[in-house]
This record gives sequence, structure tokens and C-alpha cells, in this order.
Amino acid sequence: MSTLSPGLRPPADRPVPPEPRTSSRPGHRTTAPAEPRAGRLRRAAARLTPADRAVLWLYLLTRISLWITAHFARWLFSARPGTREAAPVLAPFQRWDANHYLHIARDGYFPAGTGPWTSGWDNREAFFPGYPFLLRAVHTVVPDWTAAGLLISFVAGAVAVLALARIARTYLPEDAAGRRTAVLFLLSPCAVFLAAGYTEALFLAFALPAWLAAVRHRWALAAVLTALATTVRVSGLFLAAAVALLLVLTAREKRDRRNWRAAGWTLLPALPPAAYSWYLHVYTGDWMAWKHAQERGWHRTFHTPWEAWANTWSGAFGHTQTTGYALMFQAELVAMLVGLALVAVLLYRRRWPEALYVALSLWALGTSYWYTSIPRATLLWWPLWIGLAALSLRRPWFRTAYLSVAAPVTTLVALTFLTGRWAG
Repeated sequence: MSTLSPGLRPPADRPVPPEPRTSSRPGHRTTAPAEPRAGRLRRAAARLTPADRAVLWLYLLTRISLWITAHFARWLFSARPGTREAAPVLAPFQRWDANHYLHIARDGYFPAGTGPWTSGWDNREAFFPGYPFLLRAVHTVVPDWTAAGLLISFVAGAVAVLALARIARTYLPEDAAGRRTAVLFLLSPCAVFLAAGYTEALFLAFALPAWLAAVRHRWALAAVLTALATTVRVSGLFLAAAVALLLVLTAREKRDRRNWRAAGWTLLPALPPAAYSWYLHVYTGDWMAWKHAQERGWHRTFHTPWEAWANTWSGAFGHTQTTGYALMFQAELVAMLVGLALVAVLLYRRRWPEALYVALSLWALGTSYWYTSIPRATLLWWPLWIGLAALSLRRPWFRTAYLSVAAPVTTLVALTFLTGRWAG
């Protein structure tokens, strides 16, 4: 991965709207009619470069491919043997965390006085409120909850992949950098979660534009977008740390007081998690209720990294779990090794902010009783996909090797999720 140039080009200036028209009669002034919505859409589309359009076309094709997979999955892998009717159209996406977000959006965090003190509690306070809040808003327009969640992920995924391609073009000089990064990202093993009613797509729709703004030294915009990311996932705090480090390094290198004056913006992303902790404290009396919910529901109690590795290894190869769970633990171990290798490469390249972001993610995921959700977390490591794209551009054989391995793995992971077999 090449070193990022400090002199990145700012975005093109926006077109200036025309002055209001005035009547020829003295003292009489009329305002031009508002621009039609179709005209505004055309103006927005005109800001997309050919490279941007190519990336969005790839995104649409992969969404169509995934929807085709979901359609056949509900016919070929029925929940009950011998059934003569396929599952409903959206049934493949009504899985696990998507249901948690639906319940929060529909009923709130503590419906009818229930909470952690209630028997059989689902620990829903472990999930941050950004996605459920947006889901409830979209539901006012889209009556079906699952369809509303899929729409959020579809739009957010488009924003995310477009921002990822633009970041790649700031790092890599090759013309195909953005498109190549998008291909590797969209065909990654856990790409199905970008389309499901999960938080990955929405988080990236805030986090990647935030990072793009940060590398362009637009610190206020980066802070606002990072704050929005922290409403969706706690990983937003890791992004905030990376943005803050980038600001410090930039200010030291350029010796520009304007960068130092922008340092106050780095505190903004801490406000949403603080507000959410306060809200939970009001209802539960526990400032860290979201963390304790994760511990109760997903075994995220603190353990040393070597204990977590040993417990995950035992689950993967110690014949203590069923084959489905054992395979999941094997995937967790592979993802952890990929993350550690990525941090090592970033440190070698002196990409300190990106290394900090991935390292904090690995620390949070790698200090539980055993590893959980690390393969999904690879979607959030944008330096990984840019680095793989850089390698494939230098070594053309790597793209063929990657796609040969990723295509079957991605398909199998998608089928595993869509047929309800993801958690073992």
C-alpha cells in the first residue's frame, strides 16, 4: 500500500445556483420556480465520475446475485423436510441480529417494564440505537419490517462501496484501484451481511466517508460522520481514535495551527455512546449495561488474548462442539490471523492511524471467552481490501487466486446464513 500523499485534491466545487429572476416592472420581484426533483437527481448523478458509476454497477450486480441465491435457498433448503411450499420471499433474511433490531425498533429497549431482571431476557441493550432508530423511521414508509431493513442496507451499502473506492483511489495511483477494491470487498467471504438487516452496511456508510473526509483534512465533517458511526456500533470509537491520531500526525507534519484548532472536534464521537450509557443507566442503574448485556448473551467477559485463543482453538479442533460450530470457530481463528497480519503490514508501512483502528478492533474481539464475529468484522477493515487490491494490481495472478478461493467460500457463507445454519 503506497504512502498517502499529504496534498490530496479537495472535492470539486459545487455549482453555484443562479440568482433569482426579477420582473421588468419596477418594484416587482419574483422568484424562479423550484427545480424539479428529477432535475436535482440528474445534478446529483452528474457528480458521479465514470469510475464511480462502474463501482455502483458492480454493487448492483452483486446484489442481484445475492438475491438470486436467497430465492433458490428458500426453495432448496426448507425448514421442514417434505414441505411443498417455499418459505416467504424475505424469510432468508429474517435471522438472528436482524430480529433483535426489529424488536428494538418496534417495541423499544424495555417494553412493558421488562429488562435484565426479567427471566429469558434477550439482552437487547447490547445493540446500539442508531440502526433501530433508522429502521423505525423507514418503517413509517415501508410497512414490512424486514423489507425496511433490507432497504437501509441496500442504500447504505451503495454509499459505503462508493466511499471505499474513492479512498482506494487516494491511496493507489492505478486507475483501476477503486474498481478492484470494490470487487474484492463485495466478493469477500462475509459479504452477505452487507445485504442483510445488520449494521455493517450502515456503519460503513458513515465510517468510510468519515475517513475520506479525514484524509482530506475536513476534520469537522469527519467528526460528525464518526459520531453517527458511534450510534451504530461501538467500533465507531475505534474509528474516532484513528481520526484523532491522523489529525495529530497531520498537525505535526504541516505545523499548521488550523489543524490543532480542529482538535476539539475529536471529542464529538464520544457523545452518542455517553448518551446511550446514560439512557441505559436511567432504566437499569448500570452505566455499562450494554457491555454487561454482551457478557450475558455472547460470553464477552474479559479474558487474556492467549486464553481467548486457547478456548477458540478448543472449540474448533477439540471435538467439544458440533461440526457446524467447530467450523465457525475455525473461521474465527483464520480471521484473527488475517487481522494480526494486517496490523503488522500497516505498522511496517507506518500507517499508524489505520493500524490503531484495526488493532483496537482485534483487542475488543480477541479478549472475550472465545472469538465471536471476527469474520464479519473483516468487512469493517477497509485497509485490508485496499491492500489486497494493491497486491492484485502488482501481481495479476493474485486476483485469480483470490476469486477462485473467495467465490465458493462466499457462496457457502451466504447459503449458511440464508438457510438459518449460520450459528452452528
